[in-house]
Amino acid sequence: MRPRSAANDVPTDSVEVGEFTFDVTAAGPPDGPPTMLLHGFPQTPACWRALTPLLTAAGLRVIAPAQRGYSPRARPVGVEHYAMPHLVADVVGLLDALDIDSVHLVGHDWGAAVAWALTAAHPERVRTLTAVSVPHPGAFSRARRENDDQRDRSRYIDLFRDGDRAERLLLADAGRRLRAVYDDVDPARADVHVRALTEPGALTAALSWYRAMDRTMNALPPVRVPTTYVWSTADTAIGRAGAQMCGEFVDAPYRFVELDGVSHWIPEVAAPALAEAVLARVKGNER
Repeated sequence: MRPRSAANDVPTDSVEVGEFTFDVTAAGPPDGPPTMLLHGFPQTPACWRALTPLLTAAGLRVIAPAQRGYSPRARPVGVEHYAMPHLVADVVGLLDALDIDSVHLVGHDWGAAVAWALTAAHPERVRTLTAVSVPHPGAFSRARRENDDQRDRSRYIDLFRDGDRAERLLLADAGRRLRAVYDDVDPARADVHVRALTEPGALTAALSWYRAMDRTMNALPPVRVPTTYVWSTADTAIGRAGAQMCGEFVDAPYRFVELDGVSHWIPEVAAPALAEAVLARVKGNER
């Protein structure tokens, strides 16, 4: 099912992919270059609300799905359902269901990890890639192995992979710790994510992405699509070591954009700078 066409609003519709139904928002001119935005953790497609009008004003057709575990009707039970091949297949399935041959792909946080994997496996489906915050998995894994600073920053991953302990901690005291994760995001915007993730089973599904992590991602080959990587110096999760190595894993035109003093939540706190980076990549590589 194709999302409703609208140039000015951001409708939500349902798109069926196999046994699952994904919630998808779409905006911008129906005939504009298709641009898919993949959110991260612990977020929803609402994280793109500040960025979307900046992209649609430039003529892009913006499509933002709630990914596996975040869409209530695409929330299987069991860690095995959240391995990276499933997450990549979901995006390919969405493109097929929407009759889109290829897209400009933008991913933040876990959405960036999916975008890297999709671009490596299916370069014919990706016109350009803009990865935000999280570098190529090869660069990130090397940084975790070799850099003390990145190892320290990544300690939260062990917690998130630890049974249901993370759920108990993040949801205690009316979600106080979960809300604290959003740092400098406007509390009203963060509340949209919190409400979605406190639905029954939602947080466990989202954390299953971490629990399904394996070493295959570390061996992801370089991507061969024009790529921009956007990193911010005040990111508490991703340090400079992995960010600077990212370009070694791109065998195509590459640009590294560094945002000074910006937190991890680039789409929500630095949308104009992100839009500039996305549009520069898109306009320079239209085909």
